[in-house]
Amino acid sequence: MRRMIGRGLLLAAFAVATFGAAQAQSDYPKRNITMIVPFAAGGPTDVVARIVSEHMSRTLGQTILIENVVGAGGTTGATRAARANNDGYTVIMGHMGTHAAAVALYANLAYRPDADFEPVGLAAGTPILILTKKDFPAKDLKEFVTYVKANNTKLNMAHAGVGSVSHTTCLLLSSILEVKPIAVPFNGTGPAMNALVGGQVDYMCDQIVNAVPQIQGGTIRAFAIGTPERSPVLPDVPTTTEAGLPQYQASAWNAVFAPKGTSKEVTQKLADALDKALDDPAVRKRLLDLGSDIPGKDRRGPQALGTLVKSEIDKWTPIIKANM
Repeated sequence: MRRMIGRGLLLAAFAVATFGAAQAQSDYPKRNITMIVPFAAGGPTDVVARIVSEHMSRTLGQTILIENVVGAGGTTGATRAARANNDGYTVIMGHMGTHAAAVALYANLAYRPDADFEPVGLAAGTPILILTKKDFPAKDLKEFVTYVKANNTKLNMAHAGVGSVSHTTCLLLSSILEVKPIAVPFNGTGPAMNALVGGQVDYMCDQIVNAVPQIQGGTIRAFAIGTPERSPVLPDVPTTTEAGLPQYQASAWNAVFAPKGTSKEVTQKLADALDKALDDPAVRKRLLDLGSDIPGKDRRGPQALGTLVKSEIDKWTPIIKANM
């Protein structure tokens, strides 16, 4: 009898705990959510995060606070996110660098991008541009290639830190051109862009989100965009295929992840809020005006993002390892 009573009490306690957990999830979110951006404020990942999180906050009924955690090509912030409580109150706006390229770049990476996070959804694609300081001695991409090959050990190539999109996509460019310029790291894409505008560095590869105002203002130059089609926001910038370097195809992405073990219910609420943000005309206009590519319905959501991460790791690992 005592055993039966004891067992009954345990089952009752388990039922109460289960109900409490389910109730907590159904009430989510009850307080502010922190979205870690693993790069400096003002960079492309930060800009995308702020645009989509503003609308997501309205859908969820709680403010999403942006926390910029810089360092180690974004892996410092990604590590913090991976180790955060899996209650849905800490998420990260990761990207190609933190959740794909980092696998090859860091032998002792403190997290596994494809195993230590719950994918929430793809936020935006960001085509890559080949950019130079405004007085770079070339009039088009073919002349740029010739000049870089002849002077590569004297030229400074800026990037936002080892593992950043600007770093990995310029590794691809260096691989194609078979050059090894002087790589100059900065603490984020914003500072790297400022150095390019100021003429302290010669060239860089960067996401279109970060470069449109400077290109339109004439403070830097864009020789080509690494996508099959031109961008509507920069219609005069040719594709790499048009400009004579079809091998260079590069487009980054930004996506929301939660720590491993975050419940499916919470993850889906976040995914639904992101989906609504990407369908909102005002949000879409802001992203498109920056040159971003807004993913279609078939590329959104946790499952599609999980597949993307695995494919991107497979794509970038051999390229990076061959050029490190």
